[in-house]
Amino acid sequence: MRAQWRGSVGGGVLGAALGILAAFFGDVRAPVGLLIGLVLVGALVGEWPPAWRALRLGAGALALGLWLCLLTPVLRAPLAALTLAQGPQPADAIVVLGGGVQCGTRTLEPSSLSRLVRGLELWRAGYAPVVTVSEQSGLIGARGCPKISTLAQAHLRALVPSPGPQVLTLTNVTTTRDEAARVRDLAQARGWTRVLLVTSPSHSRRAAALFRAQGVNVLSVPAPEVRFDETLPLPADRLWAARILAYESLSRVKAALGGTPER
Repeated sequence: MRAQWRGSVGGGVLGAALGILAAFFGDVRAPVGLLIGLVLVGALVGEWPPAWRALRLGAGALALGLWLCLLTPVLRAPLAALTLAQGPQPADAIVVLGGGVQCGTRTLEPSSLSRLVRGLELWRAGYAPVVTVSEQSGLIGARGCPKISTLAQAHLRALVPSPGPQVLTLTNVTTTRDEAARVRDLAQARGWTRVLLVTSPSHSRRAAALFRAQGVNVLSVPAPEVRFDETLPLPADRLWAARILAYESLSRVKAALGGTPER
């Protein structure tokens, strides 16, 4: 009985740890109910010795892998493989992909602001007269959360003296595929032949592929990474890199299984 109790407690602890990892590394924005569910599932698994041993072995292998990632810059190569950086050329539009918004503070997430500033730099340099911003659908964020497009345009008005760039909004988008479809429609209607695609480095290769699948001729000109140092000098940088790699990997798996890619 005591051994069974230890197994239940240990399984619950491992379930809680896995819930934390799922919420952080998978960027799943896990609700409280899901996290509690993982604790309960872990506790139930802990009562069955074969499953409990498998859970411990899996958790140990995962911990070892994370320690390797934290103690060495081993993630540099896979991180670089996610990035597609091309030199900018004259184009018809600069497409700034949405990177998220902080609903509570009603501000752009750092990645959104970095992308917007990069798009503005390209416009100032004369590469294109039009800048697009994205308006997220109601499926993203809490009710009443401000739209990325609204905050982005407010930043543009504050940073750019009139007249600024022509700003077009990609309405009601949930995924990068939605943004690509909106730009495809604009390109067909306006006769665009090339656009500059601005997103975060780790998102750039996948985003460019999604746009090209929609028939949009893009040059990928990523914004600077603001969440971590891409040379991975510190464990904190490596932890963030592991999160980004997990998110991008899960997005590809989801797309391969027939689901829509994440942002």
